[in-house]
Amino acid sequence: MAWLLLFLAGLFECGWAIGLKYTDGFTRFVPTTLTAICMVASVALLGLAVKTLPIGTAYAVWTGIGSVGTVLLGVWLLGDPASAPRLLCIALIVAGIGGLKLTA
Repeated sequence: MAWLLLFLAGLFECGWAIGLKYTDGFTRFVPTTLTAICMVASVALLGLAVKTLPIGTAYAVWTGIGSVGTVLLGVWLLGDPASAPRLLCIALIVAGIGGLKLTA
């Protein structure tokens, strides 16, 4: 269950990271509110997950999910570049997340 909570926390991290782009410097009410909700949900779920998972592993996986998801959403939604070197680096992060999961 802790891994599911951690995965959900990572998804909410993607939500607030991408949401920052849509807040227009926190001047738009709805995107700012949704971004804040994602922030709180992300940290709350991380807090629940670390009750049973090692903090170093959980934090690294949380930020990894957030990083990978945010890059992929940036490519898909915002037209960020999807060059081969960037995608290779994302693959390395995914491999690191998998390695941490296997050794936790």
